[in-house]
Amino acid sequence: MDRRAFISTMVGGLVAAPLAAEAQPGKVYRIGYLTVPSRETAQGVANTFQLGLRDLGWIAGQNVVVDYRFADSNLDRLPDLAAELARLRTDVIVAGANAAVMAAKNATLTIPIVMFLAFDPVGSGLVASLARPGGNITGLTLTTGPEIYGKQLQLLKNAFPRVSRVAILVNRDSPSYARALREIESAIRALGLQRQVIEVRDPGEFENAFAGLTTTRPDAIFVPLDSMFYQHRVRLAHLAAKSRLPAMWGLREHAEVGGLMAYATDLNDLARRAATFVDKILKGAKPADLPIEQPTKFELIINLKTAKALGLSIPQSLLQRADEIIQ
Repeated sequence: MDRRAFISTMVGGLVAAPLAAEAQPGKVYRIGYLTVPSRETAQGVANTFQLGLRDLGWIAGQNVVVDYRFADSNLDRLPDLAAELARLRTDVIVAGANAAVMAAKNATLTIPIVMFLAFDPVGSGLVASLARPGGNITGLTLTTGPEIYGKQLQLLKNAFPRVSRVAILVNRDSPSYARALREIESAIRALGLQRQVIEVRDPGEFENAFAGLTTTRPDAIFVPLDSMFYQHRVRLAHLAAKSRLPAMWGLREHAEVGGLMAYATDLNDLARRAATFVDKILKGAKPADLPIEQPTKFELIINLKTAKALGLSIPQSLLQRADEIIQ
């Protein structure tokens, strides 16, 4: 059974666990959950978060209520959704990507916010520091910083040594667009590669963006992490396969649906860890005093089925390093 299907099944049939040890008797706490992708796209990760709460004694419908809000990758919806959660007088708001965290931050200066898919929260102005975040925001980062781009591109180069020119797919409307692009370009220069930037603003531009590769003919494609790309990962994997170019993806979920390679942390692990932050806050901890955690484990996933379909050969040395090979 698919691991996300298993998680969904488990959430639906959980047996009640003991109440949280320090919860106020009879009190039902309210948790807001705000994320950028659609419900269909992000439900698996949301389910894992709920499982994490359950393991800590917080049972939906008994001692907590979780109000979910999904923006369907429409960033313009985030301020209203965040304001709505603030009006519900939630005890804590869990927010996904940077745009969701910023929307929550703008909606409230008092309700604790737990981020769990944030990129460079200090550089983005979300918190003062990782050790002492200050304010009402704490949680986890999605990466350890911009060096993730260098690692992903190096693995792409290791897999295909002849690669010299890389097409970078970027979301022009992402709040972190400019900073991320600078850091990706810096990583590309450090590896002695050339770059071609492909900008898109919405999913309607995907086909034209990939069609343009037939004339510019880069050697490979790099698709960094982005909420819009995550939501439309099946469609993007199909377009990348049609281009018959090797591609490195920023999230493991891309490789799971047909992308060639990914090097990333596990979103479900972050969701489980987010539940521990919520647990501490509901038991009295202040966000300002909870250091922000960075992921400690990154996984290399190689979709060998896709490689064979594209006629691409992955070096045995890289296959041996992979944490997961999809046959």
